[in-house]
Amino acid sequence: MAKLKPQQIKDVKAQGFLLNRGTEFFSGRIVPKGTTFSSEDLKTISEIADKFGNGTVAFTTRLCAEIVGIPYDQIPEAKAYAAEHNLYFGGTGAKIRPITACKGTTCVYGNYDTQALAKKLHEDYYIGWSDVKLPHKFKISVGGCPNSCLKPSLNDFGIEGHKVPIYDKELCRGCKKCQCEINCPSGAIRVVDGKMIIDESKCLSCGVCTGKCPFQAVSHESETLYQIYVGGTWGKKTRMGTKLSKLVTYDEIFPLLEKTMLWFKENANGKERLGVVIDRLGEEKLEKDLFSDDLLNRKDEILAAE
Repeated sequence: MAKLKPQQIKDVKAQGFLLNRGTEFFSGRIVPKGTTFSSEDLKTISEIADKFGNGTVAFTTRLCAEIVGIPYDQIPEAKAYAAEHNLYFGGTGAKIRPITACKGTTCVYGNYDTQALAKKLHEDYYIGWSDVKLPHKFKISVGGCPNSCLKPSLNDFGIEGHKVPIYDKELCRGCKKCQCEINCPSGAIRVVDGKMIIDESKCLSCGVCTGKCPFQAVSHESETLYQIYVGGTWGKKTRMGTKLSKLVTYDEIFPLLEKTMLWFKENANGKERLGVVIDRLGEEKLEKDLFSDDLLNRKDEILAAE
């Protein structure tokens, strides 16, 4: 086969196939639907690796299954075989990248079903906005609690689940071994003069104390709220995501995400990451715009713009 041309390499990269260094073979990324693969999916991925690759599968930091060693002329067949089994290559380009989520769905510290949220974001935005070209890549991460295992604060849009404790002082019996105090990881809880107190300046609203009190002084019914981080990056240029000033409800996540992407599309210069735009225009402007409805009112106009 003739040596590959740069345009050929560029074209298949846009489809999720990246050149293996020093070769003319490619690694193809299969994107999970909300961070998880079924056992049947994994069987199919294994078959694709054997049929079209070199038998190797590597999982990326964005939880895609990357099949290594696919010859250029086998890429169409690999794509077709995957599609027959409802699997798709992708995950590259100046658009929404594959959604990542921690195991908060099953983790003892998880404050909500992270994988269900990731699946909805995958369907509504990774798929639903797949034709929307952004100034640069846009990464979304879903975290179940302030342990921040998947680093939502280092993504363009990070979601972190919190539970603000609901404390009924009348139910507190001032136990000598207060289970809430013992379990609080941030040292925000202690018993003073026979009653538990919560130091709000130390409380991380992590949810660990929820339901620990045998007398229900801290209710297990505490609502999950969400901390949003915007404009985080990691790598050669590191930026901690801007932490929005208030926790939001589940239903508020989606319009905030849309407004963030519209704000990015409208304000970024070419090849600028979102964090750079925030630093250039200011966090005050960002927050003002995200907590108003102007961007959504102009959604069609912004999306239609070059």
